[in-house]
Amino acid sequence: MMRDNGPKSALYIGQALSAIVLCEAVGLLAGWATQTSVTTWYPTLTKPGFTPPGWVFGPTWTLLYALMGVAAFLVWRRRGRDARAGRALWAFGAQLGLNAAWSFAFFGARSPALGLVVIVGLWIALAGTLERFFRVRSAAGWLLVPYLAWVTYALALNAAIWHLN
Repeated sequence: MMRDNGPKSALYIGQALSAIVLCEAVGLLAGWATQTSVTTWYPTLTKPGFTPPGWVFGPTWTLLYALMGVAAFLVWRRRGRDARAGRALWAFGAQLGLNAAWSFAFFGARSPALGLVVIVGLWIALAGTLERFFRVRSAAGWLLVPYLAWVTYALALNAAIWHLN
């Protein structure tokens, strides 16, 4: 059973929600970059058989951004007690930037090749972030595992689209 510490609990909840909102805002920015191309250019591409239906992407990314926010919050709470937390959060920020950059590269620039370059960088940055998060707080690392799995899938999908087009 969790103990309610009054104002302290409310502060933590507010901080956690802020981290989630920040991550979801990156998702909205990425969605904005994706918006026009997903209905005009993307349907014209040849896609592999393992391409999911379009409706899968919104709920999946919404959940993944929420998990990212909680993970970042858990590491952020350790920043005063663990010197590695600051470096882990910098790595998190870098991968989050690459996450947004992928939508601009693939959909905004309408370039599967540029998207592939960015998503490879994202995968590397995310794997490093996950490793750092595990060292600071294992729960934070586990919260990023579904995200790494999805980015791995997205990388394979991006590579296949690049190859087919």
